[in-house]
Amino acid sequence: MLKTEEDILSLIEQDDEMMEILKAAKKLDLPDWWICAGFVRSKIWDALHGFDERTQTPDVDVIYFDVTRLDEVFEKECENELRRMMPAIPWSVKNEARMHVINHIPPYTSSVDAISKFPETATALGVKLDKRNRLVLAAPCGVEDVLNLQLKPTAYFRETAERAAIYEERIRKKGWKGIWDKITVHHIVR
Repeated sequence: MLKTEEDILSLIEQDDEMMEILKAAKKLDLPDWWICAGFVRSKIWDALHGFDERTQTPDVDVIYFDVTRLDEVFEKECENELRRMMPAIPWSVKNEARMHVINHIPPYTSSVDAISKFPETATALGVKLDKRNRLVLAAPCGVEDVLNLQLKPTAYFRETAERAAIYEERIRKKGWKGIWDKITVHHIVR
């Protein structure tokens, strides 16, 4: 049973494919990099639902934070490099130092700051390998919700009606309850 951050790290460490994906991303040597969102959440929820096969995610989100190189071209070069290493993986690489422009919000201060502003607490997770190849987990909103199968908005997405609407639309479009039937979906009531 998964109860702690250490349990999550152990679960990921035992997954050879996830570890290969992490090793590939580390080779890019990007500043403040993480693989986040569904890559982590889906693994946890699959385990908590007793699934034998991994739920496929539409992409593997690699994020990093580099204010010195804000061009999208570099992100595409990184994706291409990752595809050369692991062509079957649906890579997505984004520099969080420029994503505030696309999201029309104030600048992030780091990748973990960006993760804290993801729509759902259960998705506000990231993992990476440190310099000694140890697995590190970023969970700025904690791990309680993901471990307790709770789908809730982050504090950032409860702040405005516009963000609340984005959260509600994501729940509708993603159809997570249809995949993981034990989750409890919390809606924002205004």
